[in-house]
Amino acid sequence: MRRALVAACLLALTATGAAQAQNTTAPLRCAVDGTFAPHAFPILSGGVQGFNIDLFREAAKRLGRELTVDSASFAGLIPAMNAGRYDFLCAPVTATAERAQNMLFTEGYLYTAFQFGIRRGSAPIRTTEDLRGKAISVNKGSAYDAWAQANAARLGFTVQPYDTQTDAVQAVVSGRAYANLGGNTVVRYAATRTSQFVPDLVMTDTRAHWSAVLPVGATALREQLENALECMKLDGTIARLSQQWFGATPAADDAENTVFPGTGVPGLNGYDPAPRTPRC
Repeated sequence: MRRALVAACLLALTATGAAQAQNTTAPLRCAVDGTFAPHAFPILSGGVQGFNIDLFREAAKRLGRELTVDSASFAGLIPAMNAGRYDFLCAPVTATAERAQNMLFTEGYLYTAFQFGIRRGSAPIRTTEDLRGKAISVNKGSAYDAWAQANAARLGFTVQPYDTQTDAVQAVVSGRAYANLGGNTVVRYAATRTSQFVPDLVMTDTRAHWSAVLPVGATALREQLENALECMKLDGTIARLSQQWFGATPAADDAENTVFPGTGVPGLNGYDPAPRTPRC
């Protein structure tokens, strides 16, 4: 009797999971780090706003589905998705070879890269050799902090870590640091909020895809999301959102305007090279 009951429960769970997987009208569930402006950050009246919120609400609309967005700490997002709480993550996630072993990526909708910001009127940074003898501000504990600490001695600059990216930007504006090192979208956004802060040198060798991430096996939903994103590239929607939130027009070869071949991020595990034409 006990074995029969267990078997019946497993069958019911399997049937429920299959029904949910085939349900293409139910609301999609996604999550973001709601403290990462301008991608997702709080609204005073409640909820979150930002580039990624607008991006994936539009993508869901094109799939004919509502979108439920939860805000949580970034560290908990991937485990929660893999536990079945979310259909995908609408937080910006860097597509890496390590992560691709345990999840699926859509093609990139943005390129993430390390970028310097400087005080308006300062001499521009042409190469990292121009950092010699200068102070660089970073958000403490970030990937940018790690790069700066690892390269400070070699390139001859000093590192000023700050508890927040906002404080790191203010260090540049006030003259305590020559440049701030951060992510390209965050640096560009800061420049739209602080007139004395301007984006400068982009470290193009650090460029990577920011993609939507899904559980392993969610190939059908990945193709649907990627198709929507590609159509949004072709009609200029992602480029317009990028201009709106980051204050700069994307170049023709930026990810906002590039439909990549196949499905997923080329070169990573889970990438499907089969040719696919966007269905808009």
